[in-house]
Amino acid sequence: MWRHIASNFLTLLIVVLVALGGLIAWGKKQYDGPGPLTQGVCLRVEQGANFARVSEDLRAKGAISSAYIFRVGASYEDKTSQLKFGSYLIEPGSSMQRIIGQITAGGPSTCGTELNYLIGVNGQQMILRELDAATGLYVEAAKFDPTADTAPEGFAAAAGQADVRLRVTLVEGATSWRVVEALKAADFLEGAIRAVPDEGSLAPDSYDLRRGSDRAALIAEMQRRQSAILAAAWEGRDAGLPYDTPEEALVMASLIEKETGVPEERTRVASVFVNRLERSMRLQTDPTVIYGVTGGKGVLGRGIRQSELQRRTPYNTYVITGLPPTPIANPGRASILAAMHPDKTPYLYFVADGSGGHAFAETLEAHNANVARWRALERGQSQQQGVQN
Repeated sequence: MWRHIASNFLTLLIVVLVALGGLIAWGKKQYDGPGPLTQGVCLRVEQGANFARVSEDLRAKGAISSAYIFRVGASYEDKTSQLKFGSYLIEPGSSMQRIIGQITAGGPSTCGTELNYLIGVNGQQMILRELDAATGLYVEAAKFDPTADTAPEGFAAAAGQADVRLRVTLVEGATSWRVVEALKAADFLEGAIRAVPDEGSLAPDSYDLRRGSDRAALIAEMQRRQSAILAAAWEGRDAGLPYDTPEEALVMASLIEKETGVPEERTRVASVFVNRLERSMRLQTDPTVIYGVTGGKGVLGRGIRQSELQRRTPYNTYVITGLPPTPIANPGRASILAAMHPDKTPYLYFVADGSGGHAFAETLEAHNANVARWRALERGQSQQQGVQN
Protein backbone atom coordinates (compact mmCIF):
# COMPACT_ATOMS: atom_id res chain seq x y z
CA MET A 1 0.00 0.00 0.00
CA TRP A 2 2.76 2.47 0.94
CA ARG A 3 4.61 1.42 -2.19
CA HIS A 4 1.47 2.25 -4.22
CA ILE A 5 1.11 5.66 -2.57
CA ALA A 6 4.80 6.45 -3.15
CA SER A 7 4.48 5.41 -6.79
CA ASN A 8 1.46 7.67 -7.29
CA PHE A 9 3.22 10.56 -5.56
CA LEU A 10 6.30 10.11 -7.74
CA THR A 11 4.12 10.01 -10.84
CA LEU A 12 2.32 13.20 -9.73
CA LEU A 13 5.64 14.90 -8.98
CA ILE A 14 6.95 14.04 -12.44
CA VAL A 15 3.75 15.40 -14.04
CA VAL A 16 4.05 18.62 -12.01
CA LEU A 17 7.71 19.03 -12.91
CA VAL A 18 7.02 18.43 -16.60
CA ALA A 19 4.15 20.92 -16.49
CA LEU A 20 6.30 23.42 -14.64
CA GLY A 21 9.11 22.93 -17.14
CA GLY A 22 6.66 23.45 -19.99
CA LEU A 23 5.31 26.60 -18.32
CA ILE A 24 8.82 27.97 -17.87
CA ALA A 25 9.68 27.20 -21.50
CA TRP A 26 6.46 28.87 -22.64
CA GLY A 27 7.17 31.91 -20.47
CA LYS A 28 10.73 32.14 -21.82
CA LYS A 29 9.41 31.97 -25.38
CA GLN A 30 6.96 34.75 -24.59
CA TYR A 31 9.78 36.80 -23.05
CA ASP A 32 12.59 36.52 -25.59
CA GLY A 33 10.65 35.49 -28.70
CA PRO A 34 9.13 37.85 -31.29
CA GLY A 35 6.40 40.07 -29.86
CA PRO A 36 2.86 40.53 -31.18
CA LEU A 37 3.30 44.09 -32.48
CA THR A 38 2.58 44.42 -36.21
CA GLN A 39 3.41 48.11 -36.57
CA GLY A 40 5.59 50.47 -34.57
CA VAL A 41 4.27 52.33 -31.54
CA CYS A 42 5.68 55.13 -29.42
CA LEU A 43 6.02 54.36 -25.72
CA ARG A 44 6.35 57.34 -23.43
CA VAL A 45 7.89 56.60 -20.04
CA GLU A 46 7.05 59.44 -17.65
CA GLN A 47 9.42 60.59 -14.93
CA GLY A 48 8.72 58.55 -11.79
CA ALA A 49 6.99 55.72 -13.69
CA ASN A 50 7.51 52.10 -12.62
CA PHE A 51 7.53 48.74 -14.41
CA ALA A 52 3.96 47.97 -13.37
CA ARG A 53 2.65 51.06 -15.15
CA VAL A 54 4.93 50.63 -18.18
CA SER A 55 3.98 46.97 -18.59
CA GLU A 56 0.28 47.84 -18.63
CA ASP A 57 0.89 50.61 -21.18
CA LEU A 58 2.74 48.14 -23.40
CA ARG A 59 0.01 45.53 -23.09
CA ALA A 60 -2.65 48.13 -23.94
CA LYS A 61 -0.67 49.12 -27.06
CA GLY A 62 -0.44 45.47 -28.13
CA ALA A 63 3.35 45.40 -27.80
CA ILE A 64 3.49 42.52 -25.28
CA SER A 65 1.30 39.51 -24.60
CA SER A 66 1.60 39.51 -20.81
CA ALA A 67 2.32 42.35 -18.41
CA TYR A 68 3.11 39.78 -15.69
CA ILE A 69 5.78 37.95 -17.72
CA PHE A 70 7.24 41.33 -18.70
CA ARG A 71 7.62 42.32 -15.03
CA VAL A 72 9.01 38.90 -14.01
CA GLY A 73 11.56 39.08 -16.83
CA ALA A 74 12.66 42.56 -15.76
CA SER A 75 12.98 41.36 -12.16
CA TYR A 76 14.93 38.25 -13.21
CA GLU A 77 17.39 40.43 -15.16
CA ASP A 78 17.61 42.79 -12.17
CA LYS A 79 16.49 45.81 -14.21
CA THR A 80 13.39 46.95 -12.35
CA SER A 81 15.31 49.85 -10.78
CA GLN A 82 16.94 50.97 -14.06
CA LEU A 83 13.88 52.41 -15.85
CA LYS A 84 14.76 55.61 -17.78
CA PHE A 85 12.16 58.22 -18.70
CA GLY A 86 11.82 59.23 -22.35
CA SER A 87 9.97 58.30 -25.54
CA TYR A 88 10.89 55.03 -27.21
CA LEU A 89 10.03 53.68 -30.66
CA ILE A 90 8.94 50.06 -30.19
CA GLU A 91 9.44 48.35 -33.52
CA PRO A 92 7.20 45.58 -34.91
CA GLY A 93 7.99 42.14 -33.50
CA SER A 94 10.11 43.49 -30.63
CA SER A 95 10.56 40.92 -27.85
CA MET A 96 9.93 41.78 -24.22
CA GLN A 97 13.64 41.34 -23.57
CA ARG A 98 14.51 43.85 -26.31
CA ILE A 99 11.96 46.38 -25.02
CA ILE A 100 13.34 46.11 -21.49
CA GLY A 101 16.80 46.73 -22.92
CA GLN A 102 15.54 49.88 -24.65
CA ILE A 103 13.77 51.46 -21.72
CA THR A 104 16.56 50.75 -19.23
CA ALA A 105 19.46 51.85 -21.46
CA GLY A 106 18.20 55.42 -21.74
CA GLY A 107 19.76 57.92 -24.14
CA PRO A 108 17.98 60.33 -26.52
CA SER A 109 14.31 59.70 -27.20
CA THR A 110 13.77 57.70 -30.37
CA CYS A 111 10.20 58.79 -31.07
CA GLY A 112 7.72 61.44 -30.07
CA THR A 113 8.83 65.06 -30.42
CA GLU A 114 12.18 66.12 -31.83
CA LEU A 115 13.66 69.60 -31.90
CA ASN A 116 16.38 69.85 -34.54
CA TYR A 117 18.37 73.08 -34.71
CA LEU A 118 19.66 73.20 -38.27
CA ILE A 119 22.69 75.42 -38.87
CA GLY A 120 23.07 76.09 -42.58
CA VAL A 121 25.37 78.05 -44.85
CA ASN A 122 23.11 81.11 -44.97
CA GLY A 123 21.13 80.88 -41.74
CA GLN A 124 19.60 78.67 -39.10
CA GLN A 125 16.19 77.13 -38.32
CA MET A 126 14.50 75.54 -35.35
CA ILE A 127 12.54 72.58 -36.68
CA LEU A 128 9.99 70.89 -34.41
CA ARG A 129 8.62 67.60 -35.69
CA GLU A 130 6.80 64.48 -34.54
CA LEU A 131 7.66 60.90 -35.46
CA ASP A 132 4.75 58.86 -36.78
CA ALA A 133 5.61 55.52 -35.17
CA ALA A 134 3.47 53.56 -37.63
CA THR A 135 5.23 54.88 -40.74
CA GLY A 136 8.61 55.82 -39.25
CA LEU A 137 8.31 59.25 -40.91
CA TYR A 138 8.62 62.65 -39.26
CA VAL A 139 5.80 65.18 -39.55
CA GLU A 140 6.90 68.81 -39.29
CA ALA A 141 5.00 70.79 -36.67
CA ALA A 142 6.83 74.15 -36.66
CA LYS A 143 9.85 75.84 -38.22
CA PHE A 144 11.36 79.30 -37.67
CA ASP A 145 14.63 81.25 -37.48
CA PRO A 146 15.22 82.15 -33.81
CA THR A 147 17.46 85.08 -34.78
CA ALA A 148 14.78 86.75 -36.89
CA ASP A 149 11.33 85.32 -36.10
CA THR A 150 9.03 84.91 -33.12
CA ALA A 151 8.39 81.32 -32.12
CA PRO A 152 5.00 80.02 -33.39
CA GLU A 153 2.16 79.65 -30.89
CA GLY A 154 2.47 76.45 -28.86
CA PHE A 155 6.12 75.95 -29.79
CA ALA A 156 7.52 76.64 -26.32
CA ALA A 157 5.15 74.17 -24.62
CA ALA A 158 5.82 71.42 -27.15
CA ALA A 159 9.58 71.96 -27.25
CA GLY A 160 9.83 72.26 -23.47
CA GLN A 161 8.66 68.72 -22.68
CA ALA A 162 11.22 66.76 -20.70
CA ASP A 163 11.47 63.89 -23.20
CA VAL A 164 11.91 65.99 -26.35
CA ARG A 165 14.91 64.83 -28.35
CA LEU A 166 17.27 67.78 -28.91
CA ARG A 167 19.69 67.85 -31.80
CA VAL A 168 21.98 70.37 -33.45
CA THR A 169 22.70 69.61 -37.10
CA LEU A 170 25.57 71.39 -38.81
CA VAL A 171 25.48 71.29 -42.61
CA GLU A 172 28.54 71.14 -44.84
CA GLY A 173 30.02 74.46 -45.92
CA ALA A 174 28.95 76.72 -43.04
CA THR A 175 31.63 79.01 -41.63
CA SER A 176 32.76 78.92 -38.01
CA TRP A 177 31.41 82.44 -37.46
CA ARG A 178 27.99 81.28 -38.66
CA VAL A 179 28.07 78.34 -36.26
CA VAL A 180 28.95 80.49 -33.24
CA GLU A 181 26.26 83.07 -34.02
CA ALA A 182 23.66 80.33 -34.45
CA LEU A 183 24.59 78.59 -31.19
CA LYS A 184 24.29 81.88 -29.32
CA ALA A 185 20.62 81.99 -30.38
CA ALA A 186 19.87 78.42 -29.19
CA ASP A 187 17.98 78.97 -25.92
CA PHE A 188 18.20 75.29 -24.93
CA LEU A 189 22.00 75.65 -24.59
CA GLU A 190 24.01 77.38 -21.86
CA GLY A 191 27.45 78.91 -21.45
CA ALA A 192 29.56 81.24 -23.54
CA ILE A 193 31.78 80.65 -26.55
CA ARG A 194 34.87 82.77 -25.94
CA ALA A 195 36.25 82.81 -29.48
CA VAL A 196 35.31 81.75 -32.98
CA PRO A 197 36.97 78.37 -33.65
CA ASP A 198 39.50 77.99 -36.44
CA GLU A 199 37.85 77.83 -39.83
CA GLY A 200 37.40 74.26 -41.01
CA SER A 201 37.82 72.75 -37.53
CA LEU A 202 34.13 71.88 -36.97
CA ALA A 203 32.63 68.63 -38.27
CA PRO A 204 29.33 68.93 -40.14
CA ASP A 205 27.24 66.28 -38.39
CA SER A 206 24.22 65.75 -36.14
CA TYR A 207 24.75 66.16 -32.39
CA ASP A 208 22.36 64.77 -29.77
CA LEU A 209 22.16 67.03 -26.72
CA ARG A 210 20.38 67.54 -23.43
CA ARG A 211 18.68 70.76 -22.42
CA GLY A 212 21.25 72.96 -20.70
CA SER A 213 24.22 71.48 -22.59
CA ASP A 214 27.27 73.73 -22.68
CA ARG A 215 27.94 75.58 -25.93
CA ALA A 216 31.71 75.41 -25.52
CA ALA A 217 31.52 71.66 -24.90
CA LEU A 218 29.51 71.25 -28.10
CA ILE A 219 32.14 73.21 -30.05
CA ALA A 220 34.83 70.99 -28.54
CA GLU A 221 32.95 67.87 -29.67
CA MET A 222 32.61 69.30 -33.20
CA GLN A 223 36.37 69.89 -33.24
CA ARG A 224 37.12 66.43 -31.88
CA ARG A 225 35.09 64.75 -34.62
CA GLN A 226 36.63 66.87 -37.39
CA SER A 227 40.12 66.18 -36.10
CA ALA A 228 39.44 62.43 -36.12
CA ILE A 229 37.97 62.52 -39.64
CA LEU A 230 40.92 64.52 -40.97
CA ALA A 231 43.52 62.30 -39.29
CA ALA A 232 41.99 59.10 -40.66
CA ALA A 233 41.62 60.55 -44.16
CA TRP A 234 45.20 61.89 -44.18
CA GLU A 235 46.52 58.49 -43.10
CA GLY A 236 44.85 56.83 -46.10
CA ARG A 237 45.54 59.57 -48.67
CA ASP A 238 46.79 58.98 -52.20
CA ALA A 239 50.50 59.36 -52.80
CA GLY A 240 51.94 62.39 -54.56
CA LEU A 241 49.35 65.00 -53.60
CA PRO A 242 50.48 68.64 -53.91
CA TYR A 243 49.94 69.46 -50.25
CA ASP A 244 52.31 68.56 -47.46
CA THR A 245 50.18 68.65 -44.30
CA PRO A 246 46.67 67.64 -43.24
CA GLU A 247 45.96 71.33 -42.64
CA GLU A 248 46.64 72.11 -46.30
CA ALA A 249 44.42 69.19 -47.31
CA LEU A 250 41.66 70.67 -45.15
CA VAL A 251 42.00 73.97 -47.02
CA MET A 252 41.61 72.05 -50.30
CA ALA A 253 38.55 70.23 -48.90
CA SER A 254 36.90 73.55 -48.05
CA LEU A 255 37.39 74.78 -51.64
CA ILE A 256 35.80 71.59 -52.96
CA GLU A 257 32.92 71.96 -50.48
CA LYS A 258 32.15 75.52 -51.60
CA GLU A 259 32.49 74.81 -55.31
CA THR A 260 30.05 71.94 -55.71
CA GLY A 261 27.03 70.48 -53.97
CA VAL A 262 26.88 67.54 -56.39
CA PRO A 263 28.33 64.49 -54.60
CA GLU A 264 29.66 62.76 -57.70
CA GLU A 265 31.52 65.92 -58.77
CA ARG A 266 33.67 66.35 -55.68
CA THR A 267 36.59 64.17 -56.77
CA ARG A 268 36.48 65.71 -60.27
CA VAL A 269 36.59 69.25 -58.87
CA ALA A 270 39.48 68.10 -56.66
CA SER A 271 41.29 66.86 -59.76
CA VAL A 272 41.07 70.31 -61.39
CA PHE A 273 42.56 72.01 -58.34
CA VAL A 274 45.30 69.38 -58.04
CA ASN A 275 46.14 69.67 -61.75
CA ARG A 276 46.39 73.46 -61.48
CA LEU A 277 48.56 73.32 -58.35
CA GLU A 278 50.92 70.86 -60.05
CA ARG A 279 51.27 73.30 -62.99
CA SER A 280 51.70 76.34 -60.70
CA MET A 281 48.45 77.80 -62.09
CA ARG A 282 46.34 80.04 -59.89
CA LEU A 283 43.25 78.25 -58.63
CA GLN A 284 40.90 81.13 -59.59
CA THR A 285 37.94 79.93 -57.55
CA ASP A 286 35.19 82.45 -56.72
CA PRO A 287 34.41 81.27 -53.17
CA THR A 288 37.88 82.36 -52.07
CA VAL A 289 37.21 85.86 -53.40
CA ILE A 290 33.95 86.00 -51.46
CA TYR A 291 35.65 84.81 -48.26
CA GLY A 292 38.31 87.46 -48.69
CA VAL A 293 35.55 90.10 -48.82
CA THR A 294 33.27 88.80 -46.04
CA GLY A 295 35.77 87.08 -43.77
CA GLY A 296 33.21 84.30 -43.45
CA LYS A 297 30.81 86.63 -41.64
CA GLY A 298 27.51 86.34 -43.46
CA VAL A 299 26.84 86.07 -47.19
CA LEU A 300 27.91 88.45 -49.93
CA GLY A 301 24.33 88.71 -51.21
CA ARG A 302 25.30 89.86 -54.71
CA GLY A 303 27.59 89.05 -57.58
CA ILE A 304 31.34 89.48 -57.32
CA ARG A 305 32.57 92.82 -58.65
CA GLN A 306 35.46 93.07 -61.09
CA SER A 307 37.34 95.18 -58.57
CA GLU A 308 36.99 92.36 -56.00
CA LEU A 309 38.41 89.82 -58.43
CA GLN A 310 41.47 92.05 -58.76
CA ARG A 311 41.79 93.02 -55.10
CA ARG A 312 44.68 91.40 -53.27
CA THR A 313 43.59 89.56 -50.16
CA PRO A 314 45.23 86.50 -48.56
CA TYR A 315 42.33 84.45 -49.94
CA ASN A 316 41.83 85.74 -53.49
CA THR A 317 43.07 82.86 -55.65
CA TYR A 318 42.78 85.03 -58.76
CA VAL A 319 45.70 86.99 -57.32
CA ILE A 320 47.65 84.65 -55.04
CA THR A 321 49.44 81.46 -56.09
CA GLY A 322 48.64 78.22 -54.33
CA LEU A 323 46.17 77.56 -51.55
CA PRO A 324 44.66 80.21 -49.24
CA PRO A 325 46.18 80.37 -45.74
CA THR A 326 43.17 78.72 -44.04
CA PRO A 327 40.00 76.87 -44.98
CA ILE A 328 37.10 79.06 -46.15
CA ALA A 329 34.37 76.94 -44.51
CA ASN A 330 33.85 73.74 -42.53
CA PRO A 331 34.00 70.90 -45.06
CA GLY A 332 32.20 67.61 -44.63
CA ARG A 333 33.71 64.14 -44.64
CA ALA A 334 32.99 63.60 -48.36
CA SER A 335 34.90 66.71 -49.41
CA ILE A 336 37.82 65.81 -47.12
CA LEU A 337 37.98 62.37 -48.73
CA ALA A 338 37.77 63.95 -52.20
CA ALA A 339 40.81 66.09 -51.35
CA MET A 340 42.69 62.95 -50.36
CA HIS A 341 41.55 60.88 -53.35
CA PRO A 342 41.05 63.16 -56.37
CA ASP A 343 40.16 61.72 -59.75
CA LYS A 344 42.89 61.38 -62.36
CA THR A 345 41.72 63.72 -65.14
CA PRO A 346 43.23 66.12 -67.68
CA TYR A 347 40.83 68.90 -66.66
CA LEU A 348 42.09 72.37 -65.78
CA TYR A 349 38.82 74.34 -65.87
CA PHE A 350 35.18 74.11 -64.87
CA VAL A 351 32.14 76.38 -64.94
CA ALA A 352 28.49 76.04 -63.96
CA ASP A 353 26.39 74.20 -66.55
CA GLY A 354 22.96 75.44 -65.48
CA SER A 355 21.82 72.11 -64.03
CA GLY A 356 23.41 72.53 -60.60
CA GLY A 357 26.61 70.87 -61.76
CA HIS A 358 29.60 71.93 -63.81
CA ALA A 359 31.06 71.58 -67.30
CA PHE A 360 34.72 70.55 -67.24
CA ALA A 361 37.36 71.32 -69.84
CA GLU A 362 40.98 70.48 -70.59
CA THR A 363 41.78 73.57 -72.67
CA LEU A 364 41.08 77.26 -72.31
CA GLU A 365 39.33 77.25 -75.68
CA ALA A 366 36.89 74.55 -74.58
CA HIS A 367 36.40 76.31 -71.26
CA ASN A 368 35.56 79.61 -72.96
CA ALA A 369 32.94 77.81 -75.03
CA ASN A 370 31.42 76.39 -71.83
CA VAL A 371 31.45 79.85 -70.26
CA ALA A 372 29.67 81.31 -73.32
CA ARG A 373 26.96 78.63 -73.07
CA TRP A 374 26.52 79.35 -69.36
CA ARG A 375 26.21 83.10 -69.90
CA ALA A 376 23.70 82.59 -72.69
CA LEU A 377 21.69 80.38 -70.36
CA GLU A 378 21.86 83.05 -67.65
CA ARG A 379 20.60 85.70 -70.07
CA GLY A 380 17.74 83.47 -71.14
CA GLN A 381 16.74 82.83 -67.54
CA SER A 382 16.86 86.57 -66.74
CA GLN A 383 14.68 87.39 -69.73
CA GLN A 384 12.19 84.69 -68.78
CA GLN A 385 11.98 86.00 -65.20
CA GLY A 386 11.41 89.51 -66.56
CA VAL A 387 8.47 88.30 -68.67
CA GLN A 388 6.96 86.46 -65.68
CA ASN A 389 7.30 89.55 -63.48
